[in-house]
Amino acid sequence: MKMRSILLGMSLSIALVSCKPSDADIEAAIREKLGDVATIQVAVHDGVATIAGTCEDEIFKKNIEKSVRATKGVKSVINTCELARANQEPAAATVVINSDADLDKSVSKVVDAYDGVSATVVGGVVTLSGEIKKDKLQPLMQSIQELHPKKVDNKLTIK
Repeated sequence: MKMRSILLGMSLSIALVSCKPSDADIEAAIREKLGDVATIQVAVHDGVATIAGTCEDEIFKKNIEKSVRATKGVKSVINTCELARANQEPAAATVVINSDADLDKSVSKVVDAYDGVSATVVGGVVTLSGEIKKDKLQPLMQSIQELHPKKVDNKLTIK
């Protein structure tokens, strides 16, 4: 009777072990759950799921982990996903530099409003010369800067 109990217990243990899903089955179940998330890769080894790839944000990363952890057969989860925005450098501000011909026309229009001031444009550099009243210098410089030259060379004499 004891022998029968022992054999029955061993048979039951073997049956339970053989019913455990394989790593490939677990991986397939996870991929099915995740659907079309192309930025995430999952590998399973001995029931341990490793998640890799790029997540949109921290919430997305945690939801992926939670979904993988809830899959039948997963013992534990290693989440190595990186956040997409964490690795991005801030975009540089766009600087528009006008061609000399366009810049020269625009500068001429601005300078015409100021008596005694003349300007030349060479290689995107605006050179201002002549005389100007102190109170008119700042508006002139601001108007010229709005045209986005490479540089403004101020050789004006202030009255």
